[in-house]
Amino acid sequence: MKELKNLGKVTKYLFDYTPEVLETIPNQNSERNYFVKLISEEFTCVCPVTNQPDYATIIVRYIPNEFLVESKSFKLYLTSFRNTGIFHEEVANRIADDLIKLLNPRYLEVEGLFS
Repeated sequence: MKELKNLGKVTKYLFDYTPEVLETIPNQNSERNYFVKLISEEFTCVCPVTNQPDYATIIVRYIPNEFLVESKSFKLYLTSFRNTGIFHEEVANRIADDLIKLLNPRYLEVEGLFS
C-alpha cells in the first residue's frame, strides 16, 4: 500500500484486489435512462501463468438506477488489481460482478482491451 498526501488528506493506494474501496453517490436523474461511460487506459494486473504484467484499457458503460459509482473510488478499485493474478476474461467479469452488486444498474457492460 502506498500513501499520497494531498491537501491534508491521505489517499491509500491498494495493489491487491480490494472491491471494498468502491463507493456510490446518489443518481440525481434516476427517473431517466442515460449512459455513463468510464474509461481507464492504465489498467494493470498480472498473468496468473507467467507472473508478467498485463496492460489494458477498461471501458465500462452502464445505465444507472438509484446510484452512480464515485469516480475516485473506481480508480482506486482498478488500481487494486495491480498485483492480482487474473486472466483477461475474468477481469471483465469480476468488474461487472462488483459493479452489479454495488449499483444494481439497469444495464451494464464491461470491455477489456488488453495489449
